[in-house]
Amino acid sequence: MLDIDWKGLPFGYFKTDYNVRCYYRDGKWGELEISSSEYINMHMAATCLHYGQEAFEGMKAFRGQDGKVRVFRWEENAKRMQSSAEGVMMAKVPFEIFKEAVFKTVKLNEKYVPPFGLGASLYIRPLLIGSGAEVGVKPAKEYLFMVFVGPVGPYFKEGFSPVSMQIVRDYDRAAPHGTGHIKVGGNYAASLRALTRGHEEGFASVIFTNSGDRRFIDEAGPANFFAIKGNTYTTPNSSSILPSITNLSLRQLAKDMGLEIDLRPLAIDELGDFDEVGACGTAAVISPIKKIVDRETGRTFEYCKDGKAGPISTKLYEKLRGIQEGIEDDVYGWNTIIE
Repeated sequence: MLDIDWKGLPFGYFKTDYNVRCYYRDGKWGELEISSSEYINMHMAATCLHYGQEAFEGMKAFRGQDGKVRVFRWEENAKRMQSSAEGVMMAKVPFEIFKEAVFKTVKLNEKYVPPFGLGASLYIRPLLIGSGAEVGVKPAKEYLFMVFVGPVGPYFKEGFSPVSMQIVRDYDRAAPHGTGHIKVGGNYAASLRALTRGHEEGFASVIFTNSGDRRFIDEAGPANFFAIKGNTYTTPNSSSILPSITNLSLRQLAKDMGLEIDLRPLAIDELGDFDEVGACGTAAVISPIKKIVDRETGRTFEYCKDGKAGPISTKLYEKLRGIQEGIEDDVYGWNTIIE
């Protein structure tokens, strides 16, 4: 019996028993390997270390009320990792290898999937790195794909309670025609200074603007941004935003609820017009926002006047979590049950 405080789990690294690895060498992928080591032996000239040939995914598995373990929308993560690999010229992980590695890792560590109803889940981290040695700037000839997992609590300590965020204009997370639309580590490294400063100034996260005229919202730190006005769900459309699988799912659920979906550039000047705003992603699911402060101008936008998330955000959150945990009907077949 594991001695884990499931309710008190942070969103952080947690050692589990096994991870799964697969190498790409001589133009082909090898067999899956099971490892109990937390470390990787790597050449000092590996391209991931020097030229940023690296991509990763974030996924979750949930234990349902029926005791079964469900993995949410793995196909979309597999597609996104292939897009990321193409973006930085790495070998693409075939769907069958991605699926087998993910499901084998979850199965091997099934005792770490948190119990139903405690607000925790098993976080799944697929990782693809250039492991081949190169000194010139060029793609590696060898790659390592691996999957590790660990139980996690909410990404923001507030959970589904409203948080405050800060608009930043003096740092860019990504540029148009760059790598903002794929899930590579460089985007996150570029966000660290602004995020760290935002935390020090009392905000849960920061909201990045477009890198041109800085009039439009890009991403909400490590998550997508969305807004509700009347009967419309609006989310920014930009070539430098990572397509969020959570956002994709929320848009479908919002449409099912009768909302219009408005995917377009979203200006900062519009923020005062919305009834509800929030951030969404795998880690947070939905983080409702109670206050947004523009760091440059001091302009402030406030929501959740009663201290609670808005009704539509709440309904979307409960519906999505219900599907992930097997409470709601999975009409789109988003879950795959671990057998």
